[in-house]
Amino acid sequence: MANFELFKKLFGGGQERREKPRVNARQGTVVLIVDDSPTIVAMLRKILQQNGYQTLEAGDAERGIELARLECPHLIFLDIVLPGMNGFAALRALRKDPVTQHIPVVMISGNEQATEQFYAQRIGADDFMKKPFSRSEVFARIERLLDADMVPKRPVAPAAVPASR
Repeated sequence: MANFELFKKLFGGGQERREKPRVNARQGTVVLIVDDSPTIVAMLRKILQQNGYQTLEAGDAERGIELARLECPHLIFLDIVLPGMNGFAALRALRKDPVTQHIPVVMISGNEQATEQFYAQRIGADDFMKKPFSRSEVFARIERLLDADMVPKRPVAPAAVPASR
């Protein structure tokens, strides 16, 4: 029994996660899911809709950009590896467009390369989530982006501090 307690302390027993109340976005928050995997789309859809979110879905970057421009979702989950245009190019397009540049984007990928995470952040992603992910991971990413009105917002970059001489 003592070994199990040690294991729980080292790797988390899950109880601590349940003790902390989850902070959800406002009811009706619209999330765009851009992923070519029907399994990932179905999983995210189920997780989000069960918690009062509305979802939009696109199987490729071009359709995702189109939906983002037409529907102005509150948040986008964007896969990196997509048919045709990849997620990096889609993110660049979203950030250059005045209609979509304010929408928070969480990049998702099954590739464990740290360079992808770094690159995604450098070109304007607001967070990164590695596949496979858990329900709690999805909500942790959303919670980090919520403003005082419980709506996902892009974090404001800190003002540049002048270098001292």
